[in-house]
Amino acid sequence: PGSLKAENCREGKQALIRFCEQEGIDYEMCGKVIVAADESEVPELERIEEKGRRNQVDCTRIGQARLHELEPHVQGVAGLHVPRAGIIDYEAVAHALADRVRERGHDIHTDAAVQDLLVTPRHVTVDTTAGAVQAHHVVNCAGLYADRIAEMSGQDVQTKIVPFRGEYYELTPERRSLCEHLVYPVPDPAFPFLGVHFTPTVDGRVECGPSAVLAFAREGYGLTDVDWGELREILTYPGFQKLAARHWRKGLRELLQSMSKRVYLQAARRLIPEVQMEDFTAPWAGVRAQALRRDGTLVDDFLIRETDRVVNVINAASPAATSALNIGSLIVENHLSDRLSALQVSTGAPNAAE
Repeated sequence: PGSLKAENCREGKQALIRFCEQEGIDYEMCGKVIVAADESEVPELERIEEKGRRNQVDCTRIGQARLHELEPHVQGVAGLHVPRAGIIDYEAVAHALADRVRERGHDIHTDAAVQDLLVTPRHVTVDTTAGAVQAHHVVNCAGLYADRIAEMSGQDVQTKIVPFRGEYYELTPERRSLCEHLVYPVPDPAFPFLGVHFTPTVDGRVECGPSAVLAFAREGYGLTDVDWGELREILTYPGFQKLAARHWRKGLRELLQSMSKRVYLQAARRLIPEVQMEDFTAPWAGVRAQALRRDGTLVDDFLIRETDRVVNVINAASPAATSALNIGSLIVENHLSDRLSALQVSTGAPNAAE
């Protein structure tokens, strides 16, 4: 309670539902169950329930019998049922947002890597591989490179983005009936990753994942993708060294899970014991941008900082997608509204707030 995640997730979810209904985008409130695999996980499940209630989340603790009714193939001693959790087509959301930007007469430039920012008292020049762009204000939502661009703006970020690669598998069509809800394990409170879980999709598939292992490049989507300069930067960062010293066993397990489908299967079987090796299709991966402090602690909330002309979204991990529309409103209201009003007065630009 009181975190940016809590505040924005509640409002962001409702804003996202309204947006999907306006745009005709598929979504489904399929519900979620968080599963305690054994008695040792029940205290943390209780803590999650209490935290959810303080954040006004509709959730109900359930025993084995009710868990079996909801998810016959899932094994656990207890669970937390969140009936209003949902799934959505985020690719369609992104395309619809892009269409709205273009409809307002604006451009979207892809394949335009930012090389530098030149900040002056009157404007910001963004130097990219596709040319320079000048603006009165800039919002940096660069994910894996958010810290670097923040530093270009003159921001003392005091964190570093560490890339964590997560592998996903998909259940074969004939095994998609193994779960109907989002099925999550009780997370490790010392590590802000959700663990391998099962996710139905709006087009009828079921995904399993992700793992969470250090990527050897900021855009290291494959196990063999290595950027030696970026890897050296991570390994020599004091915060990463402290994190690794505390969690090396967890990191080793995640690495083995990433390299071995059999080890990955063991994690999946903690939730659904009957899943088999042949039930998984070929894997794919994503990379999570996680902000890490110099003391070795992971930033567990959204982190937004600003300089005179640049707003830097430095950390926006899950549930940032659910919260996205409200985060945008927050940035405008808390960081840009006064500046844009002043700009409109000084320039007479009626659309300055766009």
